[in-house]
Amino acid sequence: MSYQAEYIWIDGTKPTPLMRNKTRIIQDGKAPDIWGFDGSSTNQAPGENSDCVLQPVFQCQDPIRGGDNVLVLCEVLLTDFTPHPTNTRSALVQTAERFADQEPMFGIEQEYTFFKDGRPLGWPVNGFPAPQGAYYCGVGGQKIVGRDIIEAHTLACMEAGLHIEGTNAEVMMAQWEFQIGTLAPPEIGDELWVARWLLMRIAEDFEVEVNWDAKPVAGDWNGAGAHTNFSTLAMRNDFDPIIAGCEALGRKVEEHIANYGDGIERRLTGKHETARYDEFSYGVSNRAASIRIPWAAAKAGKGWLEDRRPNANMDPYTVCRLIIDTVCSDAESSAEAPSADLADAI
Repeated sequence: MSYQAEYIWIDGTKPTPLMRNKTRIIQDGKAPDIWGFDGSSTNQAPGENSDCVLQPVFQCQDPIRGGDNVLVLCEVLLTDFTPHPTNTRSALVQTAERFADQEPMFGIEQEYTFFKDGRPLGWPVNGFPAPQGAYYCGVGGQKIVGRDIIEAHTLACMEAGLHIEGTNAEVMMAQWEFQIGTLAPPEIGDELWVARWLLMRIAEDFEVEVNWDAKPVAGDWNGAGAHTNFSTLAMRNDFDPIIAGCEALGRKVEEHIANYGDGIERRLTGKHETARYDEFSYGVSNRAASIRIPWAAAKAGKGWLEDRRPNANMDPYTVCRLIIDTVCSDAESSAEAPSADLADAI
């Protein structure tokens, strides 16, 4: 007998990569191993030298096909088995290994919008639905659309063994969110990509598109983000490292904003529960700040911070790498710096 392995990877489309997949039939007793694809069709290679390599990095049960079938997330390599230029996972692995002693952990809140026939699901052909207000965590047929897709996706993630923590309707009609975590890197990125793929694959059956745009509807409507919760071992034991982490992030605003997803200027306007993209702030329980410190962390005197700037269309490998490098390198430098008394003595 054989089983089906769905190979999944991230392509080279710009400014926002797409997910690709193809099916491989594998004999029982054999594990999914390296495979290949035509990179000239995925914006990852020229036609005259188009072969790219798929290296499995994460595997789980296939909740759609069931049985012994599996989903296989892959990173893309060149034919000399070095990371492809579009392979952002490789850089995250290196950064995570460098700061492994600080035990970085993540939880990501993935927002998205359902579209059908060129407009958000459930929206009238002409005009707009009722203003925002009743949709967030709402219930009722006049307010909530797409719940059948949400339920199918949630069960699929659970059956696949992904660390899905919850789901909820978001502020704009047809906008939803699911949460993945808490996980170490690179697993947090692996599971988020697989959860994204499952959502798009399930939405196919409902003839609905998943829109990851940062601002899917212009005007007085919320954008879609991927709020990224982060902690280190030190943060999970004390409050001061959380403040230090916020301060460190504030010193590298431009680098982070440039890599937090396409269209970030359209979303981070200072309105609709955002801070402006060109300003930086942090505060306890402040959803209008760049970085929110949850009230529970402030009350406990330890915990985590939430970077509210990443877009729904962000690359989790890139975002996690930047946060680790910025916060953990600052903590490392602070630990290595001589104390004030010692510095004075020197």
